[in-house]
Amino acid sequence: MNRFLVATGALLLALSGAAHAASAVNLDSETRTLIVTEGGSKSELALSAGETVEFCPNGCFVTMPNGDREALTGTETVEISGGVARIK
Repeated sequence: MNRFLVATGALLLALSGAAHAASAVNLDSETRTLIVTEGGSKSELALSAGETVEFCPNGCFVTMPNGDREALTGTETVEISGGVARIK
């Protein structure tokens, strides 16, 4: 019985990790755009002032507003402030 409970708990923990996605928050007063490359597909992610969005649940590459490119695993937070993006 205990083994069953431990296995069930481990399974639920693993599945809950799959539901996470990276997030981006724009702390600036103007719209900022990230370029997201996921699975070979490139798209623009425009964040309005103060907006927070979740994206990239399975890992991706992100091109920041200043042109820097970073790989994300899907658990990070990209914080944009003063036109500069930082990964936390």
